[in-house]
Amino acid sequence: MPKLTTPAIATGYLAGMDQPSIHVGTSAILRPWTHDDAPAVMEAFRDPSIQRWHIRRADSIDEARGWLTQCKDGWASESECHWAITTPETNELLGRIAAKGVNLWDGTAELAYWMTPAARGRGLCTQAVTALSEWAFREVGFHRLELAHSIHNPRPCRVATKAGFSEEGVRRGSARHADGWHDMHVHARLRSDQPSATTRAARASV
Repeated sequence: MPKLTTPAIATGYLAGMDQPSIHVGTSAILRPWTHDDAPAVMEAFRDPSIQRWHIRRADSIDEARGWLTQCKDGWASESECHWAITTPETNELLGRIAAKGVNLWDGTAELAYWMTPAARGRGLCTQAVTALSEWAFREVGFHRLELAHSIHNPRPCRVATKAGFSEEGVRRGSARHADGWHDMHVHARLRSDQPSATTRAARASV
């Protein structure tokens, strides 16, 4: 049966291009992962905060490489888009950001991210979310991006607000963590949304 709407993003659009690097001003860059990142990924997943909120750990280099392979496969299948957040000069790993649950027909995805302990508290996460959102809206044609976090983890709430994501509500018991089910606070930004003053400032700083 034919659909009565057209896709927001054509099938094959993402897979047909090389995954781009996205500059976050002069302080960071979002770049595709490589298998050379495995040691840094393994070290990042030793952090208790990353383990708590992202519900996984890496016990070996092979496990880290397997995770990196899944990241690359996500781009090829147009289901997920993953980037490493690194310094431009030294390629030091600062964090990770991804668009997950990509729906090309509706032009929607959910952002996820973490930062290494040394990179936190510097505003880089907000800048990375802003940079990826701008690329997704302007270069690809996404309609809506979501960002969800546990109600017990307030830091992503501040990042989402600063990056122009409006608060929409709470999904009750929608994510299972090691300590049980968590309610998730949902934020979203539409391509048609006007950027907030904070978001404009974040753009000016990148």
